[in-house]
Amino acid sequence: MRTREVLLRAAAEVFGEVGYPGASITKIIDRAGVTTGAVYFHFRSKEGLARAVIQEQAADLDFPEGEPGLQHLLDLTLYLASELQRNTLLRAGVRLAVEQSEAGLQEYSIYEWWAERFGEELDEARGRGELLPDADTGAFASTLVAAFTGAQIMSQLASGRADLPRRITSMWRCLLPGLAPADVIGRLEFTTYGEEGSTR
Repeated sequence: MRTREVLLRAAAEVFGEVGYPGASITKIIDRAGVTTGAVYFHFRSKEGLARAVIQEQAADLDFPEGEPGLQHLLDLTLYLASELQRNTLLRAGVRLAVEQSEAGLQEYSIYEWWAERFGEELDEARGRGELLPDADTGAFASTLVAAFTGAQIMSQLASGRADLPRRITSMWRCLLPGLAPADVIGRLEFTTYGEEGSTR
């Protein structure tokens, strides 16, 4: 594994455990087993490391396959809910994105990236005739990112994210009537992704 990747994953572990204020370059160096010079060559500062973890939070994800559209978007969000329970880079990136005001990072681009990713699925859903005529895909994609973010924060506080898939399912059941016709909603399946794969 390249030095930059080693540093990124070590930083994700430390940020995920103690947050930005509790993390230090020394802790990250010790975890990575590299030199101080390696850190500053690749990232220049703790802030640079934090930005990289936020921006690259999805790097280790293996997104579920499937035909683009509403079912695939639903599957994607439930997959993310399960990955937040165990994927170190994703967990740390999400934590930093939520808590970044403490560090003065102001890194909003990751929220735009997720909204664009969700929006692509919604545009495909529209092309398949799965959405209500007046559904605003851009607005819904941004709302979905916000709702998911809020749900995972509440889940982290309530259960260490153990109940996050259930919360995301509930979120969808509340949001879907404003997005899709009843017959389309009736065909959707809520997939739970676990350690042994996925079940419906």
